[in-house]
This record gives sequence, structure tokens and C-alpha cells, in this order.
Amino acid sequence: MATALFISHEDIKRYSAISGNVDNDKIKQWIAIAQDIHIENYLGSDLFNKISTDIVNNSLSGDYLDLVNNHVKKMTIHFTIVELLPQLSITIANKGVYKHTSENAELATKEEIDDLIEKHRKIAAKYVDRFLKYMCVNYTLFTEYTSNETGDTFPSKDNSFNGWYF
Repeated sequence: MATALFISHEDIKRYSAISGNVDNDKIKQWIAIAQDIHIENYLGSDLFNKISTDIVNNSLSGDYLDLVNNHVKKMTIHFTIVELLPQLSITIANKGVYKHTSENAELATKEEIDDLIEKHRKIAAKYVDRFLKYMCVNYTLFTEYTSNETGDTFPSKDNSFNGWYF
């Protein structure tokens, strides 16, 4: 089965500060990772798979289309940025790992990048809160939200992620 992406690289560039000249191939893989790590966690396996199948079959419509456009896309954009930002200046190639520089620009510090990541994590958390509130009221519109069985990912209704501790 083809992998469905809930957003496009154009969505990332249009609705965030990511520059239009960022290579689309650098973005695509992080969309898939954000979906696998974050979005499926909140949708649950059954709803995630239903939306994925509908996107692949070009049949996403009605309440599901509204859910994706009004909630899932916003969460996915900002979770993608959380995963993408640490990787943007790095290229892994045959001859090694490279950090890109520019003649007329200064590289952001790790602290500045961490601040950006945290900002997008907070934005994503706000969209998750909105999604969870919406689903509390409208879960009956999406039977897959409550139909997960053993072995599936059950939808997380907790948005209390406070960062990593080491």
C-alpha cells in the first residue's frame, strides 16, 4: 500500500516559517515520521488507517475531510517541524556527514534551534488540545476512533508532554 501523507511539502512551506527553497525531499521523510510518531498516537490505529486509505484512494470526504483539514493537518505541520528542524542543516552522503554554511548568513546556535523546536512543540500541543476537545464531542462521527483492538495503537487523550529529561 502507498504511504499517505496527511500534508504536503507545500503545506509546510505555506503555513510555517520554512523557506520555499528547502528541498522537498528533505521534508517528505519527516512528514511520514511525524505521522508515525505523533499523529497515529492521537488518532489511534483504526482512524489513522482509515484516513490513510481514503487519501490513497482519493476518497477522503465529509466529516473525515473536515477532521483532516481543521485538525490533523495543523498538528502534522508542527510535529513535522519539530522533527525536521534539527536535520535541515545536515546532509548525509557517501563521503560523510556535512553541515551546510552560507557566505552571507550565520548558522543558528543549538540553543536557538532548540527554542524553535520547543515553540513548534507548543503550537502542536495547542492543536492537539483542540483536536481532543473536538473528538470528545464528536467521537460518534468517527467509529474508528473507538474501535481499536489489542495490538492497535489506542488514541492518546493526554497532551501532557513536557519535553525530554536526561
